[in-house]
Amino acid sequence: MKRLTTILFTLLIATAGMAQGFGQRPQGFGQHSQGFGQRPQGFGQQPQKFSPEKFQADLEQFITKEACLTPQEAAKFFPIYKEMQAKQRTVYERQRQLGFGKPADEKGCEKNIRQRDEYDLELKRIQQTYHNKFLSVISASKLYDVLNAEDRFHRQMLRGWNQGGPQMMRGWNQRNQNQQGGQGKKRDGK
Repeated sequence: MKRLTTILFTLLIATAGMAQGFGQRPQGFGQHSQGFGQRPQGFGQQPQKFSPEKFQADLEQFITKEACLTPQEAAKFFPIYKEMQAKQRTVYERQRQLGFGKPADEKGCEKNIRQRDEYDLELKRIQQTYHNKFLSVISASKLYDVLNAEDRFHRQMLRGWNQGGPQMMRGWNQRNQNQQGGQGKKRDGK
């Protein structure tokens, strides 16, 4: 879960930076070529900007599919999930503020470290509280799948970001279908 916290924190920072106009790439930067001597796909076109709304929609679609949530389960689950994300976002922002400069002395560094630890514990308490809420609307098995899907989604997003910018998840659905032999997951029960 520490890894998830780090991933979410990294995505929050990236989101904040993109919203302020930082991190924009020059035209054609980060695009991969189709083969030797060929121009990169999308070369000369303005790269897409990060969209928090699209990110959230892609995340929800991925989780819904991977955890095999029914429309009714998704309708109950995602409002609670968004509530959790909002609470986590406030803690991530406070964590981000701690990283703006190294304290001048040992006492300041120690205080900063202890505050970081408090924020990590606060994030864990938020997760624990919301995991209990989630269990009231979906089964433990599905929640387990949701948590794993969320981790996979963030890993794929970061991998995609490193390979070509905000079009991060292009092809995730095709890769997923190929890994499953073109068939979606099947599950009995909730």
